[in-house]
Amino acid sequence: MPRLQAPTSRVIGILFAACWLAVLAVPPVLLLRSRPGWLESLDAPEAQADWEVFRRDMRAQTGREGPVQRKVPRSAEPPLRVWLRDYIGLAIAAWLILGGTLGAFLGVMVSGTLGRHRHPAESGARGLPDQPDQPDQ
Repeated sequence: MPRLQAPTSRVIGILFAACWLAVLAVPPVLLLRSRPGWLESLDAPEAQADWEVFRRDMRAQTGREGPVQRKVPRSAEPPLRVWLRDYIGLAIAAWLILGGTLGAFLGVMVSGTLGRHRHPAESGARGLPDQPDQPDQ
């Protein structure tokens, strides 16, 4: 009966890198593919009317006493439309930078955990030379 061998750290590293790149690439691609449809639905008069109703409700609640003070949104457009139209590049850059950094850190941690490390005494490495005892003064 053949004996199964554990995957090497190189194979694990390649699999981790492939998964990491997929996690970095898939969300921005999906966002860019669905963006035109979202913008089209947000350009509909109903979406603008819903936003105006929300702003009117906030205006009615601004002067009330209570634990929560409401503010009227300054934008004449829904925030999602502004974000999808004006800040999509910034959102993708933030995803790539933060996700890339987190993935790289996780990769270093996993490779350090799964790496084959031997104790210095087993590998023949010498430690620090013995220090002579210092007399008490």
